[in-house]
Amino acid sequence: MDLRALVMGLTFALMWSSAFATARVIVADAAPLHALALRFLISGLMALGVAKALGARILPDRAQWRSVAVFGLMQNAAYLGLNFVAMQWVEASLAVIIAASMPLMVAALSWLRGERLPALGLAGLLAGFAGVALIMGTRLTGGADPLGVALCVLGALSLAIATLTLRRASGAQTGIAALLAVVGLQMLVGSAALAVVAFGIEPFRLVPTPELAAAFAYQILVPGLAATLIWFALVRRIGATRAATYHFLNPFFGTAIAAALLGERLGLLDILGAAVVAGGIWAVQVSRRPA
Repeated sequence: MDLRALVMGLTFALMWSSAFATARVIVADAAPLHALALRFLISGLMALGVAKALGARILPDRAQWRSVAVFGLMQNAAYLGLNFVAMQWVEASLAVIIAASMPLMVAALSWLRGERLPALGLAGLLAGFAGVALIMGTRLTGGADPLGVALCVLGALSLAIATLTLRRASGAQTGIAALLAVVGLQMLVGSAALAVVAFGIEPFRLVPTPELAAAFAYQILVPGLAATLIWFALVRRIGATRAATYHFLNPFFGTAIAAALLGERLGLLDILGAAVVAGGIWAVQVSRRPA
């Protein structure tokens, strides 16, 4: 097993999962699309500034521009935008559980494009979905908001499409500077798209609080820059389908963080489901290991 990829995947999952609870804090005091557009603007400019200082080429070629634009729109604007709006009505733990279904969508889309998945890998994906379903079942019985759930599902589908676009979006460049340039560009694409929608349809709302400031700064630095950079590197290293399986850890990390930060409930079935999810990831990793 690729130990470095495993550490990268676990670190990414922890950082990415923390975005759901902190997003819940942000939308309590600020208009979600306005806040997210500003977050991506700041993060994108920071990433491009560091990339430029490290000597990276900022502007990609025409073909790569198209892929960067698609990725910025589908992940940043669609996936995160839909989830930010949804978390006005659904708990962070439920949003993160729905997001964890994304690897099944990636595998299905990859299969339609001709990619083969070994039997053990398929069993791992199914086990992961079963773990997600176990956790989600306990939440749905409590009565989830239908619109919020629908937005989260559409967001997961958008992320699946973005994941399959990622290889082309990162292009042939290598090194942290080049990755930062790509990350910065796709964030600015997402910021521009979200700003258009926010100014067009969303009423502005802002209640300055220390909690909002702390959550906003955290989102810029950790899930915004660090997690996205690790995600780019992970997909390059092990491929989109295998990398996507780490999203199955989101229910465990996400519900645990939501319980600690927001007081959301974490029960026995949540822990049991997370164990099944971890087994699914192991099966997928082993099934794709070189002979």
